[in-house]
Amino acid sequence: MTRLHLTINHYNSPVGILTIVTSPAGLCRLAFAAEPAAVTSTYLTKVFPGVAITTGEQDSLARETMVQLDEYFAGRRRTFNLPLDLHGTPFQRSVWAALLEIPYGTTCSYSDLARAIGRPRATRATGQAIGSNPVGIIIPCHRVIGKNGRLVGFGGGLAVKEWLLGFEHRVNQTSGGK
Repeated sequence: MTRLHLTINHYNSPVGILTIVTSPAGLCRLAFAAEPAAVTSTYLTKVFPGVAITTGEQDSLARETMVQLDEYFAGRRRTFNLPLDLHGTPFQRSVWAALLEIPYGTTCSYSDLARAIGRPRATRATGQAIGSNPVGIIIPCHRVIGKNGRLVGFGGGLAVKEWLLGFEHRVNQTSGGK
């Protein structure tokens, strides 16, 4: 039996070092600098039991992820076109799919997102699913804010969330929202 092989690479971004994890099926983790390596490792061994992990060996998907992140941070990319290898419950997957529908440079509340997936009473569960998003930035969970407009809950830290939202807003303003 062949063991599943994952590669781990690091990307130096304006919001700190991002950990990029790819599997043969797609991007499976994009972790922020605020996430300790042990948390990433625990996640990977839980989702991919018995996995073989290689660090620093860039496969074509890791390189493409870095290219698209370069474009995003240069203000030239608003959505990502990468194969994803996501593991979650059907509810989590529905929340992650809804996150992809939030337009670049805009925000919505947790309750807005719960309504968007047809589960208006599941605001707390929606927040938990957002917190389980394995590929932040790529699936833009940073665009979800509290109902009162406050920045809340973000795995990369609130300063990173604030930076990402401000960056997207500035890019939208300089490009006329295109």
